Amino acid sequence: MSDLFMGISPAIPVVLAGLLAVILPWHYARKVLMVLSPLAALFLLLITPQSGVYGVVEMAGLSFETYRLDNISRVWGLVFIIAAFLNGIYAWHEKDRMSDPSGLIYAGAGLGAVFAGDLLTLFFFWELTAISSIFLIFASRKGEAYRAGLRYLAISVLSGVLLLGGAVMLYNTTGSWAFGGVGDVGVFSIDTPGGMLLFLAFGIKCAFPLLHNWLQDAYPKATATGAVVLSAFTTKLAIYALARGFAGTEILIWIGAIMTAFPVFFAVVENDLRKVLAYSLNNQLGFMVCAIGVGSELALNGAAAHAFVHIIYKGLLFMTMGAVLMRVGTTKASHLGGLYKSMPLTTVFCMIGGAAISAFPLFSGFVAKALTLSAVLHEHHYIPWLILVFASAGVLEHSGIKIPYCAFFGHDGGHKVKEAPFNMLLAMGLASFLCLYLGINYGALYNLLPYAVEYQPYTYDHVVGQMQLLLAALFAFTFLMRFKLYPAEKDITILDTDWIYRKVLDGAARWSCAMLDRLGGAMDQGWAGLGRTIRKGLFNLFSPAGSFARDVPSGIMAVWSTLLLAVVLIVAYIYAS
Repeated sequence: MSDLFMGISPAIPVVLAGLLAVILPWHYARKVLMVLSPLAALFLLLITPQSGVYGVVEMAGLSFETYRLDNISRVWGLVFIIAAFLNGIYAWHEKDRMSDPSGLIYAGAGLGAVFAGDLLTLFFFWELTAISSIFLIFASRKGEAYRAGLRYLAISVLSGVLLLGGAVMLYNTTGSWAFGGVGDVGVFSIDTPGGMLLFLAFGIKCAFPLLHNWLQDAYPKATATGAVVLSAFTTKLAIYALARGFAGTEILIWIGAIMTAFPVFFAVVENDLRKVLAYSLNNQLGFMVCAIGVGSELALNGAAAHAFVHIIYKGLLFMTMGAVLMRVGTTKASHLGGLYKSMPLTTVFCMIGGAAISAFPLFSGFVAKALTLSAVLHEHHYIPWLILVFASAGVLEHSGIKIPYCAFFGHDGGHKVKEAPFNMLLAMGLASFLCLYLGINYGALYNLLPYAVEYQPYTYDHVVGQMQLLLAALFAFTFLMRFKLYPAEKDITILDTDWIYRKVLDGAARWSCAMLDRLGGAMDQGWAGLGRTIRKGLFNLFSPAGSFARDVPSGIMAVWSTLLLAVVLIVAYIYAS
């Protein structure tokens, strides 16, 4: 039986389920597809006995490798399947014909890109993730969501265009479309034009500094379930592409370090808790990017482990905020508080997600982040290591403390609401279980990683050092809150570097358009005046009362004839000489 399905990419059943969901009118039929198709993908992954290239399709003289399985694609493929399954359970209650197929096709496209063995196949699924995911933003059916979705689509398509351009340039240079061989990592160089285009393409979707605003712009405007789905695939797909294509590229160490640090300051003052999570996502991606830049086996294991657990606990945090949005109608911190009374289980799950992302011992974030920090320190990158340590404390402040405190505790917002629906609680419960299970039985996580792991996270020095860091962050938050030094939650818009194009460039464009309109009006007036002058001159010459109709004395005509003849003679003399 298994031989019949051998070589079929796990992406296929998920994408097909999404296409079928487009035409299915029955709500529960679509929901069944959302739960069963990831299980079908898992079956296809498990029956593949060993690493290799499968599902090769020959078309138009090109060879498309649709299913390349190795140690690194297996990790990302498995966690993408888990995320798709949890998302299907979480969205079971939602009756939206736009979100269901979009979420399925998006998840399937992410799987297809992870298992792509060549750059053309990668490009196809890369663009499919962009096109399918925008409907998760549009599904909120608000004007600001449509505008954010269009901006998100423009940035995503730009990333794809750069990817295709880089692939073509590399093909012209090397004669190959390959995206690394089985087990190969770090196969591209930013010193070549094609490699640089690929680097930028991956960097846009990875939300590099100054290229990150699409994330904070779009994710908080998606639906309650849409933000959960969005948090899982796009940026982690970019991390996978960087790990396979640019491992050991040293500039990534500094890019990653910056990514971990700058979101902390924005998250502290941001009022929208889903936007806080979006900044936190930037922060966590920075750890993975930094590890990829180091490029050692320990560091790449750290990036893979961090991506695996991050998809789960960040999805859990977005799930809790999605439940709050569904019941209360907002995730603005200034409007929340006291929800632990009405939503006690959601409160517990949010605190588990906060503990996991903050890397508390016994939680998944602790055993994953330890690999990256150890790898960076082992390779003597001391300044980036210090930045990562600072950023680790910042994670606890904004994701581990601020979100649970502002949403469920703090001042009482007076909301008397129901607990989240059962399917939401089930999905959050499963994610919470994985956060704890992988933190305690870390061997199960380490056995999935691309390289053999000989590392013990629960050493005395590491546990004590991490607890000291966490307790210091807890003390700082308590101190600032007690003496009212912590930034007050205000319902205002915090502008990031998007201020450049939201204000400066927008103002410059509007001014330019106004000046062009004025210039066009002046030119229209000038042409109109010139036309009137010409018409008047012609009228004066050729009308019955004009100059040509008058009687002219013969003497005057003789003078003009003499002058014209003189001019003709002078010109003829000059050319004759």
